[in-house]
Amino acid sequence: MTYGHPSGTGPGSPGEPTYDFPHSASGRPGAEYGFPHQRTTELDPAPGPTSVPDPASPARRPGRDRYLDLLRSIALVRVVVYHLFGWAWLTVLFPSMGVMFALAGSLMARSLNRPAWGVIRGRIRRLLPPLWVFSAVVLTLLFAAGWNPAKDPYQGGAWALADLVNYVVPIGAPPFPWHIGSKSGLLEDTWAVQAAGPLWYLRAYLWFVVASPLLLWAFRRAPWPTLLAPLALTAVVGTGLVTIPGETGNAVTDFAAYGGCWVLGFAHHDGLLRRVPRYLAISCAALLMAFGLWWASGHLGPDGWDLNDIPLAQAAWSFGFVVILLQYSPSWQTLPGRLAAWDKLVTLSNNRAVTIYLWHNMLIMATIPILDLLYELPFMQSEDAVAALDATYMVWMFVLVWPLIALVILATGWMEDLAARRPLRLWPNGVTRGGSRRRRGGPAPR
Repeated sequence: MTYGHPSGTGPGSPGEPTYDFPHSASGRPGAEYGFPHQRTTELDPAPGPTSVPDPASPARRPGRDRYLDLLRSIALVRVVVYHLFGWAWLTVLFPSMGVMFALAGSLMARSLNRPAWGVIRGRIRRLLPPLWVFSAVVLTLLFAAGWNPAKDPYQGGAWALADLVNYVVPIGAPPFPWHIGSKSGLLEDTWAVQAAGPLWYLRAYLWFVVASPLLLWAFRRAPWPTLLAPLALTAVVGTGLVTIPGETGNAVTDFAAYGGCWVLGFAHHDGLLRRVPRYLAISCAALLMAFGLWWASGHLGPDGWDLNDIPLAQAAWSFGFVVILLQYSPSWQTLPGRLAAWDKLVTLSNNRAVTIYLWHNMLIMATIPILDLLYELPFMQSEDAVAALDATYMVWMFVLVWPLIALVILATGWMEDLAARRPLRLWPNGVTRGGSRRRRGGPAPR
């Protein structure tokens, strides 16, 4: 995957409450509709639980919306599986990025009840420290391998040096070599491309955050035109009707393709989606998704039905998919039934979402030299053993990548707490040192 072409899966400010409420002109969010309050999550570290009473639902105990937490966890797992196996149909089965941008947009709408500059500054502050750790490792490996951005044959010169700032603040595309080392080396010679691939999301997220005060202002004055405008923009810039060259074009296309989902987050927060009859919302969403698949069928890319290569199909399918998910949002306080067994992992992945997303591609690459050591073991010297390992190699990569992710969470995940000005935690799965669950409804850690 190359930078600027999404194929994968944002931060709030510290100490924020964990709820999201439909907006109300009466001053108390959701009062005029009587909707139960909901918490919206996004990719970055989830804020700690807080106690925010809602007079509209006095019988309901405060807590996190575990349905939305579960969606984020599913999105992260889907991203890892997609980048490992490359199955194009996963982009249709679960459009992770559309879901994540919608959740982020909902949380951003709630946060913008406070002064916009403070919200934007808080989002950026929580995003950057985990990125800096990741960038420091990547750049160290690149420079140690002999890469000189000023002499890069593809993007060298002074501009490449200036673009290094994007490893610090992701406002654009960072430079990286398309090939470094050798194919027979410890890592494949395209490892830098894979490492930089997920950074497109941080760029898109950052620009959505900066644009949110204006987008929310427009949405609350003209909700339907603002909601549908990104789809129209995608039809212009994502179909070749208007071509914007280079990474600027990629950035604009990403912004358009996922802008509808981001604004859907606004609609979810403000209660607009709940005011639309469910049968009408689901019917329109299904028609839009059908259009997306129809468009994709006539514009298949090199990987077939991979919607990441077809912006208009991606925008339409993701938009409709998110509408359905938010219409049926059950707003769980605890994971029900058998899902409860996954509670700790859901909590951990929500608290370390940035770390998982940033590092997963590099860790997938790191499984290869580790697994190659198996061929040297004494019991692997027969042809049958080698053939068996060859046939199951991708499965073993999938098995091995999760322990590697766990190690990175332990080694660098605490940077997410540092960025959020929370107490540092090595393994924040919701269990206290005494083995009990963290009490819900307590004050948010700072």
